[in-house]
Amino acid sequence: MGRYLKYRLSQIFFLFEQKKSQLAERLYQQRGRWAKPFVHSGMAFLVVVGVTLGPTLIEERLSNPWQEEVSPYSVFSPVKAEEMETSTLVTIKPRAEIIEYSVQPGDTISTIAEKFGVSVDTIRWENDLKSVKDIKPGQILRILPVTGVRHKVKPGDTIYSIAKKYQVEPQVIVDWPYNTFANDETFALAVGQDLIIPDGIKPKETPTAPRPTYYAQVPGAGAGTGQFAWPTSGHISQGYSWYHKAVDIANKDAPDVLAADGGTVILAGWVPPMAYGNHVIIDHGNGFVTLYAHLSQIYVGVGQKVARGQAIGKMGSTGRSTGTHLHFEIRQNGSTQNPLNFLK
Repeated sequence: MGRYLKYRLSQIFFLFEQKKSQLAERLYQQRGRWAKPFVHSGMAFLVVVGVTLGPTLIEERLSNPWQEEVSPYSVFSPVKAEEMETSTLVTIKPRAEIIEYSVQPGDTISTIAEKFGVSVDTIRWENDLKSVKDIKPGQILRILPVTGVRHKVKPGDTIYSIAKKYQVEPQVIVDWPYNTFANDETFALAVGQDLIIPDGIKPKETPTAPRPTYYAQVPGAGAGTGQFAWPTSGHISQGYSWYHKAVDIANKDAPDVLAADGGTVILAGWVPPMAYGNHVIIDHGNGFVTLYAHLSQIYVGVGQKVARGQAIGKMGSTGRSTGTHLHFEIRQNGSTQNPLNFLK
């Protein structure tokens, strides 16, 4: 009952904040005549809520198996079959900026690509090289922070048109953490800004190596237990990386989303982190917790026991989402894992 009460209070609190912000914006547009008193009253409300619920929320945080800070978002770095079999995760130091590199004697595009953790094509396309042999010592190369391409926004560009141009899902552009938007709700762009398109393919170019395609498929009724089952069917539009600790499964038909294993629902609804939209979290009671985000409908409630393969919701595009897909996460003892290491 206590967990449900806190869940309802959290919903009321965020609804109040949303309405307060909308009204405050209207008031400011009307020369702010009544905005200040309203904002001050809002701050007073926040103080009261903080004093009243603070200790309870802290206790809840400490006891919640979903303790590690989640990265809501959050390109598909192609995953080879042998990589799926290993459970060892290599920590990749994030880099936001495009750097310049002076070619050294003995360098090849392949060795440079390996040095910076990007593809050969990424270097070739960014520097307009006609061939992989078209470098020489002393030459300055621009190195992107991730495999993909860079795009300078032109009038009329949208994340949807850009995604189509470079053969990726729009969500890939949104989830790269260093891309910024003029409006975070509509993903509006500013003319002249640079965007990084992870795993993008330059138009009219043939990649050196084809990009792998993976599909998720719900197992039949005879599937055994002991492993996580695919939570839905569709194609994997984005995989696991340091900034996107999940797999995205897209399907325009918006099928049901199923529990990957049996457990207890510990969260269900549009609650923090808000970027997830409607989402469900299941505690499997063995150190594992799974999260299912961007649902258009939720079929279960907090405290409900669910079986492996039971429908818990419907795939959708709520929250920080650009299209119908499921954002699926697996955590083991509070540590985020690559779902592809567990889904068989």
